[in-house]
Amino acid sequence: MKKLALMLMTAVALSAAAPAMAQEMTKEEKDMCLLASKNCAGEVDSIQKKMKKLQAEIRKGKKVYSAEELKKLEQKLKEANDLLDALMKQGGGK
Repeated sequence: MKKLALMLMTAVALSAAAPAMAQEMTKEEKDMCLLASKNCAGEVDSIQKKMKKLQAEIRKGKKVYSAEELKKLEQKLKEANDLLDALMKQGGGK
């Protein structure tokens, strides 16, 4: 329970520290941000928004991504779903 609260507080603190004016990201930077959560300066999304972005990218399929990249995207989506489930249980389980 404390770990979840700490994670949530860290996420809030990091979102507040994000620069107000984000630069345009290149396609490669967007891909790295989605696939590996790297180079995401100024890209602070809610869990639901991140999930929608991941679902949209997964729908593009093999036309855009390799099989390995699709697996990474699906894993990120699963992690986001698990985090959302944990937060929902925490909020509703009093």
